[in-house]
Amino acid sequence: MELEHNWNGRPYHSLDWELKHTFGHKVYKLSLDAGLTCPNRDGTCGTRGCIFCSEGGSGDFAESLKTDVWDQIEAAKKHVCNKTGSDKNINYIAYFQSFTNTYGPVSYLKPLFERAISHPDIAALSIATRPDCLGDDIIDLLKELNSKKPVWVELGLQTIHEDSARLIRRGYELPCFLDALRRLKEAGLTVVVHVILGLPGETREDMLETVRFLGRLDNPSIDGIKLQLLHVLKGTELCRLYEREPFHVMEPEEYFSLIADCIRLLPPHIVIHRISGDGPKSLLKAPLWSGNKRFVLNSIAKTLRETGAFQGEWA
Repeated sequence: MELEHNWNGRPYHSLDWELKHTFGHKVYKLSLDAGLTCPNRDGTCGTRGCIFCSEGGSGDFAESLKTDVWDQIEAAKKHVCNKTGSDKNINYIAYFQSFTNTYGPVSYLKPLFERAISHPDIAALSIATRPDCLGDDIIDLLKELNSKKPVWVELGLQTIHEDSARLIRRGYELPCFLDALRRLKEAGLTVVVHVILGLPGETREDMLETVRFLGRLDNPSIDGIKLQLLHVLKGTELCRLYEREPFHVMEPEEYFSLIADCIRLLPPHIVIHRISGDGPKSLLKAPLWSGNKRFVLNSIAKTLRETGAFQGEWA
């Protein structure tokens, strides 16, 4: 198979390739905590959060909030260095992951984000948020920050299907996402979209329809996507639902095959930031096989080789 694009021999446009291509070397993400909450928790549009969300607000691997974000950066760098064995000539992305990281006034967010990107080792800023928490003043701030260092905005869409969105208590409808995407792209920002594969009641075609929809968006199109296997985490409402009314969770081969088809549907310009995702093993209720990250990644690579799947094949 001769690929239209060469992503270091991979059949898809990975984040690792994109970062090396952009910065000239490997770049690592540092998960940070902005000390914010979510409109789905503080009573604005709900108090219980999305049903899959842990107490950590999907930021279970983030550094704990401290007075100065540089303290978090330095602590997170140490964790990376323990894995890489070196802290020299390494750049990082400051990733504000927990809860909704634009859910606050500009007077709070501006000094926090500016402090993060002022760190000499930070090459870019990545901000996870919701489409309904992006007022014009927030987007103006992100545009200003983007003029200093690259800013990515990560939107938690999860699914295009409104029945599923209501089940997981997402709290907004698809037009809200599309409006936020348009305004972010008009401001020159990079947009990454989160999708959860395996939501209760969704069929394989439902999941592929979400990915197909995102891949076909044009003017504006998305820049990146995270494909996340549904993790049932202990202590969440999703876990209580699973224990009360067990629903299907994907088997390994089922998921690996689905990922191959998702990759086929995405046009080559979209960066694939994630193809599995992690949940804290101490909290993982199901599927237990997903806790073995090496097995998951190796198996997906094997499936792609055996099936000859490559990004854009069906786009």
